[in-house]
Amino acid sequence: MNNPLLQPFQTPYASIPFEEIQLTHYLPAIEKAIEIAKQEIETIKSNPNTPNFTNTIEAYERSGKLLSTITSIFFNLNSAHTSDPMQALAQEISPKLTAYSNEVLMDTELFHRIKKAFDSLNSETLSQEQHFLATKIIKSFIRNGAELSEEDKNQLKEINTQLSTLTLTFGEHVLKDTNAFKMLLTQEEELAGLPDTYIEAAKMAAEQNGYEHGWLVTLDYPSYIPFMQYSTQRELRKKLFLAFGSKGFQANDNNNESIIQSIVQLRAHRAKLLGYASHALYTLEERMAIHPDQVYHLWDELIEFAYPKAQSELSEIAEYARKTDNLEQLERWDFPYYSEKLKKEKFNIDDELLKPFFKLENVVEGAFKTAEKLFGITFRPIHNVQKYHADVTTYEVLDKDGSYLALFYADFHPRASKRGGAWMTSFRDQNKYDGINQRPFVAIVCNFTKPTISQPSLLTFNEVTTLFHEFGHALHGILADGHYESLSGTSVFWDFVELPSQLMENWCYEKECLDLFAHHYQTGETIPFEMVQKIKESANYLAAYQTMRQVGLGMLDMAWHKLSADESQDIVNVIQFENEATKKVALFEPWEATSTSCSFSHIFSGGYSAGYYSYKWAEVLEADAFEVFKEQGIFNPATGASYREHILSKGGSEHPMVLYKRFRGQEPSSAALLRKCGLKD
Repeated sequence: MNNPLLQPFQTPYASIPFEEIQLTHYLPAIEKAIEIAKQEIETIKSNPNTPNFTNTIEAYERSGKLLSTITSIFFNLNSAHTSDPMQALAQEISPKLTAYSNEVLMDTELFHRIKKAFDSLNSETLSQEQHFLATKIIKSFIRNGAELSEEDKNQLKEINTQLSTLTLTFGEHVLKDTNAFKMLLTQEEELAGLPDTYIEAAKMAAEQNGYEHGWLVTLDYPSYIPFMQYSTQRELRKKLFLAFGSKGFQANDNNNESIIQSIVQLRAHRAKLLGYASHALYTLEERMAIHPDQVYHLWDELIEFAYPKAQSELSEIAEYARKTDNLEQLERWDFPYYSEKLKKEKFNIDDELLKPFFKLENVVEGAFKTAEKLFGITFRPIHNVQKYHADVTTYEVLDKDGSYLALFYADFHPRASKRGGAWMTSFRDQNKYDGINQRPFVAIVCNFTKPTISQPSLLTFNEVTTLFHEFGHALHGILADGHYESLSGTSVFWDFVELPSQLMENWCYEKECLDLFAHHYQTGETIPFEMVQKIKESANYLAAYQTMRQVGLGMLDMAWHKLSADESQDIVNVIQFENEATKKVALFEPWEATSTSCSFSHIFSGGYSAGYYSYKWAEVLEADAFEVFKEQGIFNPATGASYREHILSKGGSEHPMVLYKRFRGQEPSSAALLRKCGLKD
């Protein structure tokens, strides 16, 4: 009973007592929570009453609540604030969770009871949400092997256990290679082209890593991206590019090639066991796209308009490099540098001109004000809840009537214990059980440039849109208003979940929104109108190139996951497969020392397998949806209220196309995206 994870949280808002939880608490707490969850399942099975929605389907939905709370805390921290002992513990915990999940989802007696309840639903008076929940649960059992023979169930259990370990290992390898690389610059000429703010941050990083002299460059995004954009030192750019591109692809213990092959084979074999020709077909059955053919249809449409223009964009940059520096062959490590130079020349704008207007704290406040104007909600800083790291900032979110909506955690800066990238997550989801509206604990985790001695954290424009993107996900969680936790907030079809996030990015290009927060950190000057115009004018700079890059990543993902079980056995060379999969949209010759697949954490250690296309799919939705805001006014409260009611509050309580059409009044069209990107009139 001394384990804080097994006691009611006696904290403000019943928030997570991070400072009281030790690593040694997790394993016994999870084992105890599994035991409790099993008892809850046994109670459902042994219920003598006729199976119905309440005593079977709803009871199943509510089982395992303690376990889900503890595991969400553990795995969220394993991404945001991990350590070698924590990663080792994750490898021990994951198979236990997989075994529990397998046991429940393949429990014949439980499945038969749920099926009886499902088959009798027409005799009950139920809401749309209840019907949707029942359908989701019965399909979940079938898609996880409930109808398989005992022999096949045992095989499926083994596959699931192996995958739980392999996907963790993949991510650990990428993080280790990321942290292992350090490029120490010791000569001032090596700093040529780099902004003063970058140089100061690199010097501070060197000192923090124990170097008496020099400037440290790492593979963390705030270090990697500006170096590639601004450094005049071509050989150093090449060195950094090769290090970044070879994460998980080096001749060391972190090599992911064999792990990829194992993951792909196991996923394909699991799909075959369950009656599907491929993992992609298995996955897309529960997506808006339904079938890979629908995804390829979207890609073909985008390729038709974007690929020729992307080639022209690349040729323009290559010609610019020839004219300015007599560069005969533009390589991939040259592209960020010359494209940034050309952008500045074309639009007289670059990140260094913009960054003084994007102080992190101001951008955060701008996101909050945007939400307030759209939805009437406010974010109030609080200091009475525990945090998992000193960098985290905490807020109470209040609705327009002053009622409490959520806790919000913001974690913005890179560290060795945090994986790269940016994401939104939840430490507790929303539900309405027993007449109580349990409000969520939502977090966004990013890797933005740290403040230095002389400057606050100043964001690039891309980082501004990243913050708004993750904030869009957060709003989906914060404004959740469903009854059932597994249908609440971001628990939606995977190719719908990016709609709220990508939609929010649009506000970053609107002067009416930028005026709320884009103030010079020294003078307080509001961002000039001319600069806003340049942001808008430059919005489609390299739009075709970026479209092809996203389509290429999606095609690589789909190529790995549309393999049949037999085809997956034939892959002997990861790089050859990768190059073949993306050749239709390739704009550069492949570089043999780098691999996208080996550090493609989204699909091999995240949840995006056979789903990376969803970014482009959701772009179609958001481009179409934002046209409503543009027509009615970007801060029109009625439009905001409609969007909140029909999309954000509903979560996954109905099919996403039904929800989307309620808001938009029609199905989306890719024409809006092509117009937005300047690829079609």
